[in-house]
Amino acid sequence: MIEVAIMLEGQDGLNWPRWQRLVRAVEDFGFAGLYRSDHFTNASPPDKDSLELWVSLAWLASHTHRIAFGPMVTPASFRDPVFTARMGYQIDDLSGGRLTLGVGAGWQVYEHDTYGYDLLEVSQRFARFEESLQVITGLLRSEDRFSFSGTYYRIKDARFLPRPSRPGGPPLLIGGNGERRTLRLAAQYADEWNAVYLSAGRIRELNAQLDDLLRERGRQPGDMRRSLMTGLIFGLDDAAVARKLEARTGSTREQLAERGLVIGTPGAVVDQLSALAEAGVQRVMLQWLELDDIDGLEALARTVLPQVQS
Repeated sequence: MIEVAIMLEGQDGLNWPRWQRLVRAVEDFGFAGLYRSDHFTNASPPDKDSLELWVSLAWLASHTHRIAFGPMVTPASFRDPVFTARMGYQIDDLSGGRLTLGVGAGWQVYEHDTYGYDLLEVSQRFARFEESLQVITGLLRSEDRFSFSGTYYRIKDARFLPRPSRPGGPPLLIGGNGERRTLRLAAQYADEWNAVYLSAGRIRELNAQLDDLLRERGRQPGDMRRSLMTGLIFGLDDAAVARKLEARTGSTREQLAERGLVIGTPGAVVDQLSALAEAGVQRVMLQWLELDDIDGLEALARTVLPQVQS
């Protein structure tokens, strides 16, 4: 069995009416959760409606009762870790403990250039990201006052009050597929590793590597939750799937499947989700790009969820 959640691109036309409608639909239709990206805009023009991440999650926390949620992911490149930790645990508390705090290094050049944030070259970017992880975990998990002096951040005798309702704050998620940097950071700091657009076979390989990294750090493989964010092309019949595939110009069905997209009618989707579960994925976040297609979202829930979720 696998938990099925929905993932939205918050910069790709998302606004308040769409967000509120989708939040209610995901809650009502029985999905396990709702996650969204944290971007100002897409990687290239034209710019579209974009809803600020943390403001939108605060609304979700206070207008739902069941679904898990969180950023996929909020980047250290334009998010100060003190505010990320503070907003994260307080929104988690507001929701009754349903937020997963997804964090990343940042990657999108266009938005950083446009809004004046320094993305840094890759090695510096990940050095800054690791410092941000030290700050976030130090502030959330330490019951004592926390101090830190690094290249990018300095904290002196800091302590959040009130303390997080969940000891240590919300679970920390690190997303990405990098074997050299990302998996190591996940094994060191995270409660959940989130793969991005990978096939079941590749996930199985990286899961084994992550197990070894966890053991090296005195942790057990079962300490780490495993999830996947990937694309979805879904239709109730073959004709509907073919129309959506045709709209994905430049890639064949085989190429998209090789990249890890879930593609097909309800039966095919169930088979692919079952394969992901066998590879060790506990929760899948399916990217829903048709922000106004509530009927399609309901059809996905009605035909797939009863077969894969307990």
